[in-house]
Amino acid sequence: MKICIVIPVYNSPYINEVVEDVLSYKYPLIVVDDGSSEKLCFSKDVELVSHKFNMGKGEAILSGAKKAKELGYEAILTFDGDKQHLSSQISKLLDAYEKDSIVIGNRNFETANVPESSKFGRKFSNFWVYLETFKHLGDTQSGLRIYPLSILDLNIKNRRFDFEIEVLALHSYRGGKIIDVEVDCYYPPQEERITHFDKFYDNIRLTKAHTKLMIQRYLLLRGWLWE
Repeated sequence: MKICIVIPVYNSPYINEVVEDVLSYKYPLIVVDDGSSEKLCFSKDVELVSHKFNMGKGEAILSGAKKAKELGYEAILTFDGDKQHLSSQISKLLDAYEKDSIVIGNRNFETANVPESSKFGRKFSNFWVYLETFKHLGDTQSGLRIYPLSILDLNIKNRRFDFEIEVLALHSYRGGKIIDVEVDCYYPPQEERITHFDKFYDNIRLTKAHTKLMIQRYLLLRGWLWE
């Protein structure tokens, strides 16, 4: 199976720890530095792609996908750099992968330190993605995913956190399969947690993305737009 791990990262104090954990499982790894303030440097076992300035998580994922394609892979597994994802769970997604499918790691929130805002946000996102795709998905906000490199052919407009919603909808409109897999995760205590999600601007971006996708879904159902 020609799948490599892609870690998009922006100013994470935990990135070296995360990289070493992934490498301990002997997975091929691409790290995409999305304009971090400090230069990143890893061993020769890591393929490093660097953006000169911060361009957004979606853009970093696409940069990782392009590099993976250059290296001959058929899919990527995205893995966040904040310690939330566990390398031990990667094999669950790899086992579930089917050619040209998206696999989502459905995080077990019955664990310590999960904020109520994250639980609500996931339910809210799942609801809108269902209206947009007619698919019941358990965790549409999870960054632990396998993407086939065919996502590079999708006309994705959003490049930040809203990318992870749009790619699900466009992949679904094209008839692509989406698979849910239950995984464990780790939420650090509040004082150790890092996030670059802007509650104001990123929520506005997500609202705009959902609005646009609902319009697309309506036009598709009326036969006024081709998938």
